[in-house]
Amino acid sequence: MPGKILLIDDDKLMRRSLAFNLEQAGFSTFTAQDAETGINLVEQHQPDLIILDIGLPGMDGLDALKIFRDQMGLPVILLTARRRGMDEILGLELGADDYITKPFEFDILLAHVKAVLRRTIGSRSAPPGSGSITCGDLTIDPAAHQALLQEQPLNLSPKEFDLLYLLATNAGKVLSADDILARVWGAEFEGQPQVVYVHIRWLREKLGESPQGIPRIQTIRGVGYKYNPQEI
Repeated sequence: MPGKILLIDDDKLMRRSLAFNLEQAGFSTFTAQDAETGINLVEQHQPDLIILDIGLPGMDGLDALKIFRDQMGLPVILLTARRRGMDEILGLELGADDYITKPFEFDILLAHVKAVLRRTIGSRSAPPGSGSITCGDLTIDPAAHQALLQEQPLNLSPKEFDLLYLLATNAGKVLSADDILARVWGAEFEGQPQVVYVHIRWLREKLGESPQGIPRIQTIRGVGYKYNPQEI
């Protein structure tokens, strides 16, 4: 189960202690002291889970939660030094996967981390009305939430998977950023095409180039993006 975890907390000692223990438990761990830095680290490292303190300087944890969950599709465990109450209720309503009140024992946090990862991985479902497809050397099985490139599994986040499935099922067709945004993220993200740009970049890094040296996801300037199996 070990994967990549981003820990965001303005308490330096807390960050160091938790990062050390998470590394000892087998997780690759990245840390940030504020939400803005954390958002940049997500784009760089693509973590599997975020541990997020609510009481952060600048952008607070609840505002950051909206970005991590709604725009990036990442599971989040909230941390707070406050008593359980409105923060917990609001955090869970906004989409947090779990909630832990400080102080806590590391073994408790580790159990929560493992439980959230098991739950989020197990709950990844296929897009409605979807079926397994093969597109050149890419095979996607939504029911198993698995994508294989040249018979090798791709490690994709839920939104990356949905985006790749959409592009592959429309192979050869150009889809605009607005169309992709509406179909993968929903109408509430209208006017936020940067979400698409970031995920396209992540997918390109994971897919690499075709054997002919051509990016599998092409940008049609001023129009949108397409997945072209004829160039694979």
